[in-house]
Amino acid sequence: MFCVLIQSSAFSQSIVSSYFVELSDKDGVTFDPLAYFDSKTISRRIMHNIPIDDKTDYPLRSDYVQQVENIVTTHTATSRWFNGIAVVASDEQIMLVRELPFVKSITELTGESSLCSISEKTVSNSQLELLRMQTCRMGGDLYKEADIDGKGVRVAIFDAGFPGVDVHPAFQHLRDGNRILKTWDFVKDRENVYDYNSHGASCLSCIAGMYEGEKIGLATGAEFLLARTEQSREPFSEEVNWLEAAEWADKNGADIISSSLGYTHHRYFREEMNGSSLVARAANMAARKGILVVNAMGNDGEKENWHYVGTPADADSVLSIAGIDPYSDYHINFSSYGPTASGVRKPNVAAYGHAFLAKKKGFGDAFGTSFATPLVSGFAACALQTNPSLSAMELFAEIEASGDLYPYYDYAHGYGVPQADYFLNLKEKASPSFTSTWLDDGLHIIALNNPRQYDYPNSNYMYYQLIDSEDNILEYKVVTIYSDDVITIDPEKHEKAAAITVFYNGFMNTISLKN
Repeated sequence: MFCVLIQSSAFSQSIVSSYFVELSDKDGVTFDPLAYFDSKTISRRIMHNIPIDDKTDYPLRSDYVQQVENIVTTHTATSRWFNGIAVVASDEQIMLVRELPFVKSITELTGESSLCSISEKTVSNSQLELLRMQTCRMGGDLYKEADIDGKGVRVAIFDAGFPGVDVHPAFQHLRDGNRILKTWDFVKDRENVYDYNSHGASCLSCIAGMYEGEKIGLATGAEFLLARTEQSREPFSEEVNWLEAAEWADKNGADIISSSLGYTHHRYFREEMNGSSLVARAANMAARKGILVVNAMGNDGEKENWHYVGTPADADSVLSIAGIDPYSDYHINFSSYGPTASGVRKPNVAAYGHAFLAKKKGFGDAFGTSFATPLVSGFAACALQTNPSLSAMELFAEIEASGDLYPYYDYAHGYGVPQADYFLNLKEKASPSFTSTWLDDGLHIIALNNPRQYDYPNSNYMYYQLIDSEDNILEYKVVTIYSDDVITIDPEKHEKAAAITVFYNGFMNTISLKN
């Protein structure tokens, strides 16, 4: 837990911590939604039957806020959605706050976040093939042919800074079109976000960047809201900043939130990854307000003590994104695994966890589910452009259904990589390409057809899973099929299994193991 020593007249040398104080009511507060919301927010809510005059959007009672401020060391943020105040207070001060009759609950904020990216390096010209692959893998060429680029869709990006976005050539088209509509630094409480960590600029490039006429991300025609919510060595405020940014994004007409941030073992236990954190609650509320929230799974897949999904990717209404390796085309080793602690299936879909992108100066490549996430966010903006009437959760479900593994699912890949042909009504129904039979010595696979010749290398991959009678996944693997093959199954898990599901070459087959 992060703490500092302060000197105050009331409490000398008291240890202070950060807290989120939820209040009991908003009695007597008035609200004018037409004056408060962007016209795009109002249109979105009316289209999807979401109230524009909802109590969760009302401001807090100023008398309650003032009474809390009179006690604590400092007041750092407020939340309309959760009727709460983020404060820094000593133990003695927070005890006094607890005694106020209008205080509903108090949650201590501890720990730190992580940006879901890892090492990066400068790329050579030969590695620019990655640039082409990362959009083509999602069917980006089809979107280009159909003139789909996210036009009319508004994307909010939450990150640790956007240095260079105001001058970098990757974003010249956004500046020329005045499509960076608003910015806000929730750390410094000011408009300028064009400083600090370049992670946000790299993520923006994976949604809408350009490199010498080539698309880095698919949504080069979208509009953007840029929010700085993270900073180094300041763990208290980041979840509250995320919540504030979500309310700001909703107010300013966002259709999509793209967040490559995560909170894991630095703050939480594994059993708490169940959608109950403050930031997960904020993400679910954003979805209730009609915004598609896209968030990285995290990069903990290789850690012994924690290789699970972080929060807010554990929220059930968040589209959580895993990473795949561009060269093997299946799970990249560091990408975190599902499910959530409460059994919710995560991830939802996947994209490249190694991407070409803009850096603070120039271009390069980097690794992380941080970059798989904005690649999918750009895809989602294009998908919404094809059908603007889709609600956030309808779009969520359609992106899952567009995955190249769908209806197969596992905890490493989700439903696979989203595909543009689904949204352009070009997807062909898969034909049976194999037979599968369960015999005593294992699962026998007979390939009937030659693998289809994709531009990516998963044509020969077979995915299989063992599931129990309650549809829980007991085991799942990816194997390469070149000819007739026999797959060995863990005997212990076989005894618990009710069925085996096999996905190969676009076709899925399920074999019941129970009479």
